[in-house]
Amino acid sequence: MYIVTGGAGFVGSNIVAGLNDRGVSNVIVVDDLEDRAKVSNIIDLEFSDYLDKSQFLKDVIKNGLPHQTRMVFHQGACSDTTVTDGHFMMENNFSYSKHLYEACRSCDVPFVYASSASVYGESKVFEELSEYENPLNVYALSKLIFDRYVRVREASCTNQVVGLRYFNVYGAREQHKAHMASVAYQLFYQYQATGQVRLFGASGGYGDGEQRRDFVSIEDVVSANLFCMDHPDFKGIFNLGTGVSRSFNDIGLAVVNSCRTVSGSKPLSLEECQTQEIISYFDMPASLTGKYQDFTQADVGRLREAGYDRNFTALEAGVRRYVDWLGQHMRSDPSQSDPT
Repeated sequence: MYIVTGGAGFVGSNIVAGLNDRGVSNVIVVDDLEDRAKVSNIIDLEFSDYLDKSQFLKDVIKNGLPHQTRMVFHQGACSDTTVTDGHFMMENNFSYSKHLYEACRSCDVPFVYASSASVYGESKVFEELSEYENPLNVYALSKLIFDRYVRVREASCTNQVVGLRYFNVYGAREQHKAHMASVAYQLFYQYQATGQVRLFGASGGYGDGEQRRDFVSIEDVVSANLFCMDHPDFKGIFNLGTGVSRSFNDIGLAVVNSCRTVSGSKPLSLEECQTQEIISYFDMPASLTGKYQDFTQADVGRLREAGYDRNFTALEAGVRRYVDWLGQHMRSDPSQSDPT
């Protein structure tokens, strides 16, 4: 039996799909379906049971993990970086994770959980060391505190525990995330609606649209999670990104040209898109000043040294695959917002 918390969410539902691709359906999906937008993420998946996240936690605290649990993929969390309620965030992201971690530890069950690159804040070095960790918001703080909780118990922990610090993930089954969905998602719907995409103007020493992020495809994230399942000696906290930073102009151009290819139009250069105002810019909102990562790039040295040798998907190939998927699953009334 495999347990996937956040199993109706973005990464969680894709992990369930990845398990299904391996012929595994003895999966318990744990989530909160108050947001019905997540229903479409699991309607095509095979799993043996569904548990509400609150009831699941009560059961774990009272009785431990369900019988014959083989592994827990803990993806459930509030990932909205604009939430300022520290009590809610710590209860939802830290306390919940701590109870589940301790249950896995007591039963010697492998525990793979989602951390976040947001723990690095404005650092220019993205290495899994405390001196580079400087969270800018309460979401990032909740993730970092749990990482530290895991670290201080690492030496005495006999079960497999892996924390994966996700960088900027994009891909299928993220439509419920609305304003927190990936830049690729936001730009796709902007382009479909207006024939244009809008990016942040100059900020943090970067020119228009030149802020840089490590964009990683959901397929690569699932691959890394399942790698943990296949390699029980793989333990620790690792960055999960491509190791290459790309500009917002790069991803904007990739979305535009992927959409143009689908419609039979020739691709354009960045300069052509700017001249034709297919790609334009706007000032970063004041609410994001001092809270925005202008640059991220995963240091994947530790990940590689630990044995993860799979190739990461190039941005253009990943975006093209995602645009094809979005074209097949377009909603008539998408929630749109400017990319953050």
